[in-house]
Amino acid sequence: MDWDEFATWGAKAADWGKEYHQNLRDRPVRSQVALNDTLNALPKTAPESAETMADIMADFENIVMPGITHWQHPRFFAYFPSNAAPASILAEFLTSIVAPQCMLWQTSPAATEMEIRMMQWLRQGIGLPDTFSGVIQDSASSATLAAVLVMRERAVNWEGNVKGLSHFAPLRIYCSDQVHTSIDRAIWVAGIGQDNLVKISTSGPMKAMDSSALQAVIDADRAAGYLPAGIIAATGATGMGACDDLNAIADISEREGLYTHLDAAWAGTAMICPEFRTMWEGVERFDSVVFNPHKWLGAQFDCAAHFLRDPDALRQTLAIRPEYLRTHGTEDVTDFSEWSVPLGRRFRALKLWFVMRNYGMEGLRSRIRNHVKWSQAFCNRLRQHDDFEIITNPILSLWTFRMKGAGDVDSLNQKLVDAINDDGEIYITQTFVDGQKVIRFQAGQFDCEERDFDAAYDAITRIAAKIT
Repeated sequence: MDWDEFATWGAKAADWGKEYHQNLRDRPVRSQVALNDTLNALPKTAPESAETMADIMADFENIVMPGITHWQHPRFFAYFPSNAAPASILAEFLTSIVAPQCMLWQTSPAATEMEIRMMQWLRQGIGLPDTFSGVIQDSASSATLAAVLVMRERAVNWEGNVKGLSHFAPLRIYCSDQVHTSIDRAIWVAGIGQDNLVKISTSGPMKAMDSSALQAVIDADRAAGYLPAGIIAATGATGMGACDDLNAIADISEREGLYTHLDAAWAGTAMICPEFRTMWEGVERFDSVVFNPHKWLGAQFDCAAHFLRDPDALRQTLAIRPEYLRTHGTEDVTDFSEWSVPLGRRFRALKLWFVMRNYGMEGLRSRIRNHVKWSQAFCNRLRQHDDFEIITNPILSLWTFRMKGAGDVDSLNQKLVDAINDDGEIYITQTFVDGQKVIRFQAGQFDCEERDFDAAYDAITRIAAKIT
């Protein structure tokens, strides 16, 4: 392909993208293919001779698209959506064309300096004080891993990277029993071990971590010779939206000298709306905070906003400076590769710049407020239906419900979830709350409208009427 052909097919791809997004409601949300359908449709060896773009695009339509679950579908109500506002798509297109590797300031000064400024815009938008500095990670999972590594190094006086953990007492990290499994994985990768991730019981409508139990466990661990290192809290946990009491946790962490990290991967974006910030009162007392603009702000995946009260602690944990990575002659230069586990870095700040400018903060707030309002209205509507019960009330736009029935009600509800997803009108998923299987409903797709919530009600009640 030469650049003239690139321009022709680039224009065709843009037209295809417009048609795709404008007609998404005509497609089933979840892919309907069977296992290995795509694999079997793909040749077992690469072609020896060049093939035309017309043939490649035809195969894209016929082989690839049937096996795609449409995360940009307005009726995607399952996981927290990975959004793609048109402005973000254009920014990613330009980033792909320029294709910079932005590991150091000198390898693309504009990328580093735009990242600094965009993180300031986001910090202001969610109401964090200017004592926080920000970096864009690929995902909340990576930000959590970085925070756990800081917890580890700080607890062993910054000697773990050199000596390994066998020279120290076993470290302990504390979290609630509602946290995302990315916390477990971070503990594995950091070498701390699953047995040393202590999950504290939760209670109340927000399923908050029991602070008295947390303090008791820390006291017992110290007495038993363990080395407490940090606490991970949640605002809007994945299952049903659990929110911890951040001030209560901060009181303990400050008393015990423990590093704190807040996983607000989905709900953090909603904090651009001041009325929702009661959910994370005390956030300014935490050492590390992460949320994903790719989940609710409209930015393309991947884009996680990681804020730190003391970035030097992260740099001390991760920075490695061979001569070929040094920038000479420039003081106070920021090299964001020292703030993240990977050395290589994409130009992620550009899509934030495009999105926040193209929609404005008030436009983004309006979208989130609508999603919350429509989701909560849908919850109240389903609450009135005789066949259903609401299990957990809405936390922002996330809530859970359950179909009533006799006998094995867990199996009944899984049967309903499967039937709904096979039908294709909407896409939802399931979880457990207090040992019982429930159905999650979560709204946050960038372009969903009130009519999509009406469609969700119709699909759920229509299919439930056929379930026995």
